[in-house]
Amino acid sequence: MGRIDIDGLTRELSEELDARLKDADSALARQFPGDHGRRQPVHTVYVPGDRYHAGLVDEWGTGALAAVDAHAELFGELVGDPGTVARVRSKLDEEPIEDLRIDFEDGYGARPDAAEDADAAAAGVALARSRAEHAAPPFTGIRIKSLEAPTRHRALRTCIVFITSLTDAGATLEDFVVTLPKVTSVEQVEAMVRLCERTEAAADAGRLRFEIQVETPQSILSPDGAALVARMVHASEGRCTGLHYGTYDYSAFCGIAAPYQSMDHPVADHAKLVMQAAAAGTGVRLSDGSTNRLPVGDAAAVRCGWEEHLRLVRRSLERGYYQGWDLHPAQLPTRYAATFAFYRDDLADATRRLHDYFARADSAILDEPATVRALADYALRALQCGAATADELQEATGLGAERLAELARPAR
Repeated sequence: MGRIDIDGLTRELSEELDARLKDADSALARQFPGDHGRRQPVHTVYVPGDRYHAGLVDEWGTGALAAVDAHAELFGELVGDPGTVARVRSKLDEEPIEDLRIDFEDGYGARPDAAEDADAAAAGVALARSRAEHAAPPFTGIRIKSLEAPTRHRALRTCIVFITSLTDAGATLEDFVVTLPKVTSVEQVEAMVRLCERTEAAADAGRLRFEIQVETPQSILSPDGAALVARMVHASEGRCTGLHYGTYDYSAFCGIAAPYQSMDHPVADHAKLVMQAAAAGTGVRLSDGSTNRLPVGDAAAVRCGWEEHLRLVRRSLERGYYQGWDLHPAQLPTRYAATFAFYRDDLADATRRLHDYFARADSAILDEPATVRALADYALRALQCGAATADELQEATGLGAERLAELARPAR
């Protein structure tokens, strides 16, 4: 052992390897910065652009509560816990929509240019008004048409018209995104970056970001077999905030028969696993898709719609997809019921494990730092969506909300 100069060799190797790995270190920090730590909404509500108005959030909350009231016994039976039902009712009263996307794509359709211009301008003014009146959800945005050649001009114009209208009415681009659908190439993502750069410079109201809808097989697998969605994330120059799975377009492109198109079909699971790996460590969030079976009609139809929605939302959460799409006010009760149950079911165990880890207490589970991060993230998400309170978590873990956030989403 005495024949080796430990201090000298360590110093020499450190200097050599620091120099050798300098570029790799820089690339890792740039490409995989980790989660930004901000709240992620549990869902995105999509509404056609011509149907949006400043009072829509309250309207959806009222409609969701009316659905619960009309089928109170059924809802209580399906949820199975009076405490969760009470939490859902409170959520629907106070914050029925967490994230809203004003849609100018499939939900809106092809219309004369003058009509879409007018609807985009009116929606921008309405969103600015709802923000000024504190009636808007915490997160908002629009979905434009695809940047493929047939709809490219219309997509650009709608984006520019809407943002001009929004910012001229006094709103900023904070917590606002543009959803880019049916992406088929990295070049379209690069083009979207350019659209954001030019539009935000003209509006002078903050940084414009976008999310990519994964609705085509081309976005998952390139002609050479590469996972193209990973390249798309890194081509966004930090502007991409999320990858949203498109249930029905993706399934249709893969040739799945209409009765079997679903969020839990194997083609959906494959696409979402690739998306999950592509987004890991980048700070880009994931969202599952939607179910088009709506809980409306007679009691049997409502039961069928609510049962399916509860099952699919829970399934997504268990697989690390903490966000999804909702298409109708009557889906909001089961969105929140499934979400609250997901966190409440294991909250006592998660908080006990966090407490024991920092108290260095004997435990039947030997948690590692990576698992502690996951436990803290679970508790933090429970807090952010309303499934738990800060006081409850503090008492159970001995950790405040800020400390949980530091543990859950550490900076690189």
